Amino acid sequence: MTSKNRHRFKVVITGTLTKMQSIARQVLGEYANVVVLDGTREEELTGHIEDADAIMVVHDLSLSRKTIEKLDRCKAIICCSVGFNNVDITCARKRQIPVINIPDYGTEEVANSAIGLMLTLTRGISFLNSFLRGNNGPWSFQHGTPRFRLRDRVFGIVGLGRIGTATALRAQHLGMKVAFYDPYKKDGFDKALGLTRIETLSELLEKSFVLSLHCPLTSETTKMINSSAISNMPKGSYLINTARGPIVETNAIPNAISSGQLAGAGIDVLENEPPDPTDPLIRAWRDPNHPAHHRTVINSHTAFYCEEGLLEIQTKAIEACRRVLFGLPLRNIVN
Repeated sequence: MTSKNRHRFKVVITGTLTKMQSIARQVLGEYANVVVLDGTREEELTGHIEDADAIMVVHDLSLSRKTIEKLDRCKAIICCSVGFNNVDITCARKRQIPVINIPDYGTEEVANSAIGLMLTLTRGISFLNSFLRGNNGPWSFQHGTPRFRLRDRVFGIVGLGRIGTATALRAQHLGMKVAFYDPYKKDGFDKALGLTRIETLSELLEKSFVLSLHCPLTSETTKMINSSAISNMPKGSYLINTARGPIVETNAIPNAISSGQLAGAGIDVLENEPPDPTDPLIRAWRDPNHPAHHRTVINSHTAFYCEEGLLEIQTKAIEACRRVLFGLPLRNIVN
């Protein structure tokens, strides 16, 4: 069949990334009309995606039931991310629309960020930088003491997927004892990797000098780490979240730091991004008179980012779209 007679597909990309438009048109342009929107809200998609053969969801823009039910001929929804909680995968499944994610593009970067946050907190790097910059005391190592050697301390992981595993291996190389809680992980990974499997979250919390979150956002994990959970951790422990913001009840962090229950928190993801300036954690983090000011590191959802990874997610998402359009076997279907 010649290109003139071949049916042209319609591919809709809901938002913009650096090179996605040019890559998509280079790979798909002979066979598809690529429509790039600049959407930030679901309502902005109306009138643009109902007749799409494939939809590529960029950023955290939502595709809820009301939108998915209007799709006439969609063959797949591709989430250009590891997470897919912004798409109603149950409704999509009922409509026989596969939802695909890109689970491996930022594995190294997120794992490195989790370990980086852990080191900057446990070694007092961020604390001393912040404390001394404010001219709060003499030039001495004694501020923020005590510090403890990481070797043989427990690095606890919630969710032993790709990123959790990569983080575990890095923590092992620092001499830490790595334990994990993941009820959906099959037996044997603990022995293959030299990790300790913990059967309950509460037991992991009790053991963890550092707790690092690497689980997806689900109804089970929403607000899983709340004030009660933090109170079960050892006094003077550390919390790291590079997974999804709503997993942690961040309102509990300022009081936990004030009381000494937490010695620090490294937060890359928040429930609302950008956060409300009146959010209790943000207010404490910005207040030089609050203990959390020096003991909390907050980033703007950047753990995934590097130039290579940003290019990788775009090319992998577009390749997934190409497979959809040409009826090739699909990978990473999450519903």
